[in-house]
Amino acid sequence: MGTVTPMMQQYLNIKDQYKDCILFFRLGDFYEMFFRDAEVASKELEITLTGKDCGLEERAPMCGVPFHAADGYIARLVSKGYKVAICEQVEDPALAKGIVKRDVVKVVTPGTVTDIAMLDDRKNNYLMSVCRNGNFYGLAAVDITTGDFYATRITWGNTRGKLLDEIAKFMPSELVVNSEFNEDKELLSQLNLRFNIYISVYDNCSFEYGNAKETLREHFKNITFELSEYDISINASGALLKYLDMTQKVSLSHIQNFNSYNIDEFMILDAATRRNLELTETMREKSKRGSLLWVLDKTMTSMGGRLLRKWIEQPLVNLGDIRLRLDAVSEFKNKFMARMEIREMLRRVYDMERLMGKVVLGSVNCRDLIALKNSVSQVPYVKNILADFQSEYNMTCYQQLDNLEDVQQLIETSIMEEPPITIKEGGIIKNGFNPEVDKLREASTRGKDWIAALEAAEREKTGIKNLKVGFNRVFGYYIEITKSNLASAPEDYIRKQTLANCERYITPELKEIEDNILGAEEKIVQLEYSLFVQIKEIIASQLTRIKSTSKALAELDSLASLAEVADREGYCMPEVAATDEIHIIDGRHPVVEKMTDKSSFVPNDTVLDLGEDRLAVITGPNMAGKSTYMRQTALIVLMAQIGSFVPATSARIGLVDRIFTRVGASDDLASGQSTFMVEMSEVANILINATQRSLLILDEIGRGTSTFDGLSIAWAVIEYIVSREKLGCRTLFATHYHELTELEGKLTGIKNYCITVKEKGEDVIFLRKIIRGGADGSYGIQVARLAGVPLPVIDRAKEILQELDAADISKNGKARRIKKQVEGQLDLFEAAAKASAHNEILEQVKKLDISRLTPIDAMNFLYELQRKMNS
Repeated sequence: MGTVTPMMQQYLNIKDQYKDCILFFRLGDFYEMFFRDAEVASKELEITLTGKDCGLEERAPMCGVPFHAADGYIARLVSKGYKVAICEQVEDPALAKGIVKRDVVKVVTPGTVTDIAMLDDRKNNYLMSVCRNGNFYGLAAVDITTGDFYATRITWGNTRGKLLDEIAKFMPSELVVNSEFNEDKELLSQLNLRFNIYISVYDNCSFEYGNAKETLREHFKNITFELSEYDISINASGALLKYLDMTQKVSLSHIQNFNSYNIDEFMILDAATRRNLELTETMREKSKRGSLLWVLDKTMTSMGGRLLRKWIEQPLVNLGDIRLRLDAVSEFKNKFMARMEIREMLRRVYDMERLMGKVVLGSVNCRDLIALKNSVSQVPYVKNILADFQSEYNMTCYQQLDNLEDVQQLIETSIMEEPPITIKEGGIIKNGFNPEVDKLREASTRGKDWIAALEAAEREKTGIKNLKVGFNRVFGYYIEITKSNLASAPEDYIRKQTLANCERYITPELKEIEDNILGAEEKIVQLEYSLFVQIKEIIASQLTRIKSTSKALAELDSLASLAEVADREGYCMPEVAATDEIHIIDGRHPVVEKMTDKSSFVPNDTVLDLGEDRLAVITGPNMAGKSTYMRQTALIVLMAQIGSFVPATSARIGLVDRIFTRVGASDDLASGQSTFMVEMSEVANILINATQRSLLILDEIGRGTSTFDGLSIAWAVIEYIVSREKLGCRTLFATHYHELTELEGKLTGIKNYCITVKEKGEDVIFLRKIIRGGADGSYGIQVARLAGVPLPVIDRAKEILQELDAADISKNGKARRIKKQVEGQLDLFEAAAKASAHNEILEQVKKLDISRLTPIDAMNFLYELQRKMNS
């Protein structure tokens, strides 16, 4: 067994500290990978796997990528779920004694990506930390590129379900968890099934309360909130900051605010509801087009796009906050010209939040600063127009806007208008900003003139017409003479290099000029970089002002976007109140009408409350529009509570604390669950977690099992929901069980509605209008025909249906059994609907003292019982 070389020993020592990462080890102009890292990287990046002698018996597997192109390779590895540790030379090789010192300067993980090219500019990239302590969970989430930081805790109720819902809200790229969390195999299984999230198990010490509290106090110097030892979100927050410090190894000063919130401060939307309502992406294609966000997002900036997405994902439940947004949107809608002008100015605003993130994290370049300057230059114009606005929210934004003249002026006077991307090769500082730069630049320019004059003089002196003065990084400046003219070379020329077709020389005069030029150029590059660092630090010191301004611009952009959509699409301003009424006139589905001919969309009314209209049983054939109608009601309520106008003629929305949907289901084979099991799990979640202030959207409950089992389950669910003692919340309930229409009048709070259908011969026309009453039939065969089922199947289905309809009960035993089963089911419904009344009668009979009853009293008692039984 051989001994590894010193360089390889250095690699192994560093790798030992970052065992869960692929180590990019800087050697010259390449990042090299060795051993297992090389084998993985060569496969994932499709690059050649070679080997390197390292002192062992066998060559070490090796592959590498050029350092200047490393970002693209790192992005590919991170997108595949790997962590990458970047190891750089941390001392000048010219000054090093022995092996050049190297160390990891940054770890790139899915949740800590800072390269904007790797991110969706209209979506936050969250890193989330979760601390588990029994059934309690502390959560913290951060977007390192913007500095947004949030924390909450889950300590009551269905904590695991609520944890998954919060994760669905943020959709982090990476979870940092403690060991107790990692021991919950069932929870990990659910996470893997529902989300595509990289999970990092982190040091338990960082999750301990005392250490976490100290970390928070150290980071948030001016912390004012109380750090309670019972607040497990403190544990998660401290660990998250420690993890960031370990991976980024730079200042995180742009994370300025600790935003602690309770999960009930926003409307609660579970993962199934977010998916079914297609809030930010469609269910099938996972694309933005076709989602609610696609309809509402007309923002002009990346910052505004991210904020609007956040509003959609977190609808408000505070009535005052909702009305503030609605008033602001209304003002933008009414001020058409002002809105257009502000939106046009916002079009020229770059992503100030992420630009400042790059300033703090040290990855900013001169072009980024020019983008910041151009963005800041729009603020005075926006503020000037906004001065005429009056709504409270818009005026708050006006007050938060800072013209930032000093920042704009600094960049304007210092940075070249079209600077190079690199910041260490000069050419980035303007003339006039720094006298020393001007002096060195003049020397460099004059030196080039000297070279040109020297070349002309030497040609004249030697008579060699093609003599030229050249330069390369190895030999510096030289005089080049071709082989055919060597006889004319002066004796004082000193030979420097021999090539195949020429000789290169140096003279004392050229050497002197070289020293002056190269000295000036080297100094100017160093000085320009030093000045750039100073400029960057000055801008970083104004972080609070710039973040406040960027936040206000993002809010204005989002408000103006909602106003723009309301104006274009003819939306109305909803009346949101702390009542139980949801009354929508001519409601429309915002996405469906956008993707179809708007004039052909049939609007519908919705009436729900906690009284006589608690639950609407909706019947009608497939494809008639039941699901569209129910979803549009949920979306209108949600839009109203994010502060948006809604697609309706008018809308009165009583506050909703949470929306639940159960629309369609599919097998979950990975977890061994059938369609019906998935459906029942979703129903169970809804019935357990819904409150009287919730809105329920239920479609085809009980369809995954036998007819009578499904019918019984659907009926029992309706009874539970409509009961004030058990739940009693506002519900839209679509079903193909027409027997359920019998419940209207038998259970308080139920109303029947159906989708109108027009029959034309053997065809059906879906009128898509919701009216009171139950549907006459399901029109299943007609729908099958429209779907393209072969005609022989359709014809045979009609024959079977006619046979069943015409069956002679007295002669056909099978039909008689069918009829008996159906009648028995209906009798069950009838009996159950009267169960409470019958129980009351039984109690009266039990209490009756027959020995004291006269014949006439007995007759009257029996008569009263009979009347009650028949009522």
